[in-house]
Amino acid sequence: MLVFIFRRLLVAFSVAITVSVVSFMLLHFSGDLAISIAGPDSTAEQVEQIRIDFGLDRPIVYQYLDWLWSALQLDFGRSYYFQDSVMSLISERMPVTLTLGAISLALATVIAIPLGVVAAIKQDTWVDRLALTIACIGQAMPSFWFGLTLIVIFAVNLHWLPAGGSSTWQHFVLPSIALGYYATPAMMRLTRTGMLEVLNSDYIRTARSKGLSETSVVFKHALRNAVIPVVALAAVELGFMLGGSIVIESVFSLKGLGQLAWDAISRNDYPVVQAVVLIIAVFYILLTLLADVLNAMLDPRLRVR
Repeated sequence: MLVFIFRRLLVAFSVAITVSVVSFMLLHFSGDLAISIAGPDSTAEQVEQIRIDFGLDRPIVYQYLDWLWSALQLDFGRSYYFQDSVMSLISERMPVTLTLGAISLALATVIAIPLGVVAAIKQDTWVDRLALTIACIGQAMPSFWFGLTLIVIFAVNLHWLPAGGSSTWQHFVLPSIALGYYATPAMMRLTRTGMLEVLNSDYIRTARSKGLSETSVVFKHALRNAVIPVVALAAVELGFMLGGSIVIESVFSLKGLGQLAWDAISRNDYPVVQAVVLIIAVFYILLTLLADVLNAMLDPRLRVR
């Protein structure tokens, strides 16, 4: 088990370094950063001065190492557009994104697990087919289109919920539904598959032969074992949600990391883009590592190592 965790930590560290290198190189190879910062009306002298002030005249390897060392100290520099510390901007926007992700994941879990259980119990019936149809629709439907549809129905036509903003809990309802529905299909299918496997196992047949009620067999014995892999998947899905929040936050005008990244990209604010990409990638890597550890805890072959 310890060997497995060490290997996963090594892989996670390698992935984080790779992401930092790729994001840094892509931004610097996308054009002359000094010209982007100075603007189209700047003179050659102004561009050259900016290149010197920001250290862009140095070899790119030294620029990367300086940026990485500062990032490890949570110093991502200063925003070109917002004229504020990048870390201050991220600290201000992070709670909105984490709140959106947590509510979306909770909503997906509440929908997916019961739906998967019912689909497994009612295998090959219209209930099972309906659940699989819902999963297929959720997997195929773009989240931004679903979000716009929710706005048209519940904000524009019915006036039940606000279309944008983040000042009250009502503002998180529609974006959480749009983002949570994206994670529901995978969690529902995994719950269904796990329940079918567990319900056909020997210990479940033994429990039934002892005269236990079907409710006790399903919820006390079967679900408790079938839902554990879903918990690991939920950690991965949360990482996907944080990464995909840029679309939902832009649609619903939520002032989170996603909206911050969109504003920074549209305004060539490279320090903010680099910081947001790195932080979301690290979140996803850590959540994936957590999912791997949870899965390893269920594997008896890894426990004895």
